[in-house]
Amino acid sequence: MRCRMGLARRRPEAGLIHHSDQGSQYVSLAFGQQARDAGIAMSMGSKGDCFDNAVAESFFATLKKELVHRSSWPTRRELRSAVFDYIESFYNRERRHSTLGYLSPREFEEIYIDKDSEEETVKP
Repeated sequence: MRCRMGLARRRPEAGLIHHSDQGSQYVSLAFGQQARDAGIAMSMGSKGDCFDNAVAESFFATLKKELVHRSSWPTRRELRSAVFDYIESFYNRERRHSTLGYLSPREFEEIYIDKDSEEETVKP
């Protein structure tokens, strides 16, 4: 399933919270079961309400503005590949986020998460 790649690459500890909108892929029984099996709690905004899950809603709006609506996508495979490249090559590594103090997610993790420790700690 789709969450296997994230689980394999990131190896999150139990207690992780997965924030999302109510897209069909996130409300599917298979995705929910995989998340539960991995000890991941699901957090979803209510339908039509962007405020209780603003970060996830902001991500999807940004993805649509910066990638999806800028081109036509003849096939799902091309769109899927472009979304993967956008997230893995640009969004997580380069794009600055206001919620992370204008750092990219990768920079934020390198600065603030002690990867040698079992706990997340803020480095000085």
